[in-house]
Amino acid sequence: PLMSDPRKQPAGTLAGLDLTVPDAGAVRDFYADVIGWRPMELDMGGYADFAMTAPESGAWVAGVCHARGGNADLPPQWLVYVLVDDLEASRQRCTAGGGELLTEVKGSGSAPRYCVIRDPAGAVLALMQRVAG
Repeated sequence: PLMSDPRKQPAGTLAGLDLTVPDAGAVRDFYADVIGWRPMELDMGGYADFAMTAPESGAWVAGVCHARGGNADLPPQWLVYVLVDDLEASRQRCTAGGGELLTEVKGSGSAPRYCVIRDPAGAVLALMQRVAG
């Protein structure tokens, strides 16, 4: 899930935080118990992923997702989304700088476009196309 339409925020802004795992329900319950996040089901067409909300404000703080569909190739780790002005240019600079593209560009229509990369040290994050607001 994305935090309050962050695509309209400046490039370089953290836009969201997701965890993709085989059993999102079990991990959802773990974080609900350990942190106090409240899960909200998101219909994914045949199964549900979860927006985790802050206990007091109800604001979305993270997503816990199944490793299915468009998320099947995502690694089982917390994934930070960072906004960029030009996704294609950032992808090119990633590989030119010794990084690796882990996914193709995902998202279409009203869904934000993003891809997952690995930096030269091995850290993984997602680049998300910023939409000017």
